[in-house]
Amino acid sequence: MATKKLYRSPRGKVFGVATGLAEWRDLNPDMVRLIVLIVVLSTGAFPGAIIYLAAALIIPMNPGPQAFEGEYYTANTDHRSEEDLKAEYDRLKKKVEKMENDMFNKERDWDDRLHEGK
Repeated sequence: MATKKLYRSPRGKVFGVATGLAEWRDLNPDMVRLIVLIVVLSTGAFPGAIIYLAAALIIPMNPGPQAFEGEYYTANTDHRSEEDLKAEYDRLKKKVEKMENDMFNKERDWDDRLHEGK
C-alpha cells in the first residue's frame, strides 16, 4: 500500500529520502536507492549530493505509526542489522551460560564440602 503523501522514512539508510520515495510509490527500496545513487553520480557528485540534501531538508519525516504492506510499523531508532543482533544475542547467551556454569560449580563445591565433612 503506497502512502498518499511523500515523507522521509525512518527506515532509510541516508536521511530516509530514497526509502520514503519507495514507500510513497510502493517500490522496492533497494532499487530506488540504486536509481538515486545513479542519478546523483550522473549529475556530478557535488550537485547531486546538494539536491539530495535539499530533498532531505524539504521532505518531512514520517510523523508516526503507519501501515506498510499489511504490517503495523512504528518508527524505530535502532537500526542494527540482523547480523549485529545475532552477534549481540550470541554474546549475551555465552555470558548467561558462563554465569550458570559459575553458579553450578559453586553449588557443586558446597556439596563436595558438605559430603567431605560426613
